[in-house]
Amino acid sequence: MNRVSQRLARLPGSATMAISARARELVAEGRDVISFGAGEPDFATPEHISAAAARAAHDPANHHYTANAGLRPLREAVAEYTAHYSKVEVDFSQVVITNGAKQAVFQTFAALLDPGDEVLMPSPHWVTYPAGIELAGGVTVLVPTGSDSGFKVTVKDLEAARTERTKLLVFVSPSNPTGTVYTAGEARAIGEWAAENDIWVVADEIYQRLVYFSDIAPSIVSVTPRFENWILINGVAKSYAMTGWRVGWMAGPRDIVEAAERHQSHATSNVANIAQQAALAALTGPQDTVDEMREAFDSRRKLMYSLVSRIPGVTCVEPEGAFYVFPDMTGAMAGRFETSIDLAAAILEDADVAVVPGDSFGAPGYIRLSYAVGKDQIQQGLDRIARLLGA
Repeated sequence: MNRVSQRLARLPGSATMAISARARELVAEGRDVISFGAGEPDFATPEHISAAAARAAHDPANHHYTANAGLRPLREAVAEYTAHYSKVEVDFSQVVITNGAKQAVFQTFAALLDPGDEVLMPSPHWVTYPAGIELAGGVTVLVPTGSDSGFKVTVKDLEAARTERTKLLVFVSPSNPTGTVYTAGEARAIGEWAAENDIWVVADEIYQRLVYFSDIAPSIVSVTPRFENWILINGVAKSYAMTGWRVGWMAGPRDIVEAAERHQSHATSNVANIAQQAALAALTGPQDTVDEMREAFDSRRKLMYSLVSRIPGVTCVEPEGAFYVFPDMTGAMAGRFETSIDLAAAILEDADVAVVPGDSFGAPGYIRLSYAVGKDQIQQGLDRIARLLGA
């Protein structure tokens, strides 16, 4: 008899977390490691948010179990936030507060998928989506994209991958790992195709406010008229520098949201009340810190993109959102490294820079670099990589 279930034995660990863990080990050994690996802002959580959490910690009302779906004031704030930024009207009863957006992803798949249901996954993709699909009994169907298309999937691509078992499409804009942002027209075409074919769309909008060529990334739900089969996933982690607070949410039709709430009632119950109060302060308080962080990220984006593009043999699509650059390294790897996994290992061990290999995102030959670090580190880290590659 197997000691570990086959379901979990098949499940790979997170490559991004593994890279970050190895980088921390090298730092503990005294190495000067620059990390472009982790997908989190390097800023402190804004003070008014931390202050709200401190006050909440002393309020006995927050010392007990609360509703599994989340504190009502926070759910109402999420509904208002969704209406303002996603341009989608939802009632608070259509919102479940989750332990980070990851839990929202897993619960959404659990609520929607039966064994054998197929999920269309534009690729490159975030490493966690296939894991959630696998645990829900679904089947991931990759829909490859490349730098020639700006890493954007088309209706033609999706239609070619659709079968009678297709239940769901994962749509992410801005994208992790590519930084791709779909236009309103592109998103609408995909949304209309999904509606015509009775396919659910799970729209992960966690990076929606971190865009650099417009005010915000258009939501596929808001630009698709009379579309009903959708779930929005979002959270405070990226825009408010709150990755460690673990507050995300899902919003959608009541029957799916209620199913996810039942799932959560058995898995984790409510999200920590102190973190929920902090998230409430984030959504309802001053928003200037979000704009300040976005401006800083944009400046770093331009610097990293410029430096990466100068390395001989490297080609790169300019990212429009999130905080990642996703260069094609195949020209620079030729004759030296067989895979981007080998390249990433060499960059970490020999150049003291942590990057994530594209293989983890379904894109061999690429690497992901996060510019959620200071400009000095970006300059030094890219100089080290260029020297390693003989540039």
